[in-house]
Amino acid sequence: MKTYHAKADEVTREWWVADLSGKSLGRAAARIASVIRGKHKPEFTPSVDVGDFVIVVNADKVLLSGRKLNEKMYYRYSGYFGGLKEATAEKMLQKHPERLIQLAVRGMLPKNRLGRRLNRKLKVYTSAEHPHQAQQPKPLEI
Repeated sequence: MKTYHAKADEVTREWWVADLSGKSLGRAAARIASVIRGKHKPEFTPSVDVGDFVIVVNADKVLLSGRKLNEKMYYRYSGYFGGLKEATAEKMLQKHPERLIQLAVRGMLPKNRLGRRLNRKLKVYTSAEHPHQAQQPKPLEI
């Protein structure tokens, strides 16, 4: 027996749409990262991009359990002295809910060139409408 190794040009990619209204952030991000990575496919190869595209809608209706809404902090640094900015999860959810989802999924992808490429397969929108109807996305169960 020889081990099957998928080739990037032989992979068929699908589009999935995930509705996050009333869903937990961590569980949803783990499922989305798994689909983007391609772990749900039998031809999964760790070093090859075999994953699918995921469209996330209703990102502003995602839930955080416990006291994370007030105590979880997100940091970003401008590069200048005193340029460290911080925001709670509650502020992020009010101002940039799509960034909250992107950060959660990005943290679950590989930290290398492949992970940066996989990160481009995530499309996040705050409302139920999205401009990817032509791809005929299937609903993703979370």
